[in-house]
Amino acid sequence: MQLREWVQEFIGLGHPIVSRVRVAEQKDSDGRDTGLVVVQILHGGGSVSLEPRGYDEPLWQAALAGGADDVVMSPHAPAGLAAELVVAGDLCASLRGTSREWDRASGRRTAGEPASPNSSSGRTTDAQE
Repeated sequence: MQLREWVQEFIGLGHPIVSRVRVAEQKDSDGRDTGLVVVQILHGGGSVSLEPRGYDEPLWQAALAGGADDVVMSPHAPAGLAAELVVAGDLCASLRGTSREWDRASGRRTAGEPASPNSSSGRTTDAQE
């Protein structure tokens, strides 16, 4: 699976990953694998899910999920949590960039062409990403 290779490439670059990172299977209503990467957070619990905004979309998003209970941490744990979130954000940005490169190289779309019929333009702003 292409997504596993992209995640392994990111890890191979030497990012300081202490979290458990896994590629999970996620299918849309038509049975197509949409791509899902789960980063299990060690400091404070919870996870960050990274996924494309939709099937065949090169833009990625992150969702932070925590438990229902408050988490009590040692004085140093918040710094560890922050470091884990930075790596999750870097991985999400890397997947977005790799997806865009793969999408353009596939020839299915040209630079500037919308990623999907729902997109209003091929460009995004920081607020959209």
